[in-house]
Amino acid sequence: MPPSLTLFHSLLLFSTAFIAGGLNAVAGGGSFITFPTLIFTGVPPIAANATNNTAIWVASLASAGAYRQDLGIERRDFLLLCGVSLVGGMIGSIALLYTSPDVFKKLIPYLLLLATVVFTFGEPFKKWLQRRNQNTSPESVPLFNLVLAQLAIAIYGGFFGAGLGILMLATLTFLGIKSIHKMNAFKTFLGSCINGIAIVPFLFAGVIAWHQAILMAVGGSLGGYLSAHYALKLEPHLIRKFVMIVAFSMTAYFFIHG
Repeated sequence: MPPSLTLFHSLLLFSTAFIAGGLNAVAGGGSFITFPTLIFTGVPPIAANATNNTAIWVASLASAGAYRQDLGIERRDFLLLCGVSLVGGMIGSIALLYTSPDVFKKLIPYLLLLATVVFTFGEPFKKWLQRRNQNTSPESVPLFNLVLAQLAIAIYGGFFGAGLGILMLATLTFLGIKSIHKMNAFKTFLGSCINGIAIVPFLFAGVIAWHQAILMAVGGSLGGYLSAHYALKLEPHLIRKFVMIVAFSMTAYFFIHG
């Protein structure tokens, strides 16, 4: 059972979720703050992951809705990848529930390290994708390979999820989408599918700390909404550097104290 919320923990969770919502809107990486905060406030690791996933999903719904007009790809590819994302997200979340708390606790530093590396090299990778799409004609990749890659990514997303967006960009580039806006739109929509379906097993298992999830969903939504007004005034590369420092610090902390 998750611990009861104290006033200090409530303020801490709300404020970190608010900051994370702003980070996600500008540069991404909000989970590097919210997930450890849940653990620091006494929520067990698996419940913390499920709660964090739920709060992020609620906060990201508005983004997915705003991107809907940019989804300009083949209907067959869209439906297939959505279906695969739903199946993979479900498998990943069920796998998490069948993972013993001790094993998951030992996996946390490695999962954070993977997400940190993905985030660190995500921006250079995105720029490489843009150059690749501008300078070369898209190769014909077998649909089966795309589906398999998205399934693996969705399973990871249902199980843990940090760094999910960058991993999906690697799959989407092979669809031949030249516009980075369309890639981001599809990535956001698929991410909502994965995080949304993952909540279903968490609901039935009763592992979501609802008071914490609601607080963080409100804080994250407000942070994301308000940051939209100031995004142009902020330097994304400075925000990314801040997130990287936090991410490496959190990863090191869990390796030492995990």
